[in-house]
Amino acid sequence: MLTEYINAAMKKAKYEILSDDNTFYGEIPGFDGVYANAGTLEACRDELEEVLEEWIFFRISRNLPLPTVEGIELTIKEAV
Repeated sequence: MLTEYINAAMKKAKYEILSDDNTFYGEIPGFDGVYANAGTLEACRDELEEVLEEWIFFRISRNLPLPTVEGIELTIKEAV
């Protein structure tokens, strides 16, 4: 489920080349604070995915909601 969620979120990613230094900038709309900057598009994608994973784990650790992506919902359920 987590892998599907990450893959779906990464499909929403937007990339651009920054004119001041010709590096790649990427972000995922709807995922505030999830962005990356790197020298190549591939490195930017890798960094963005890593940032996304850390962002997800941070939000889970704080019981913060996660956006629904392509119908995939990650929710925290209390264990009994």
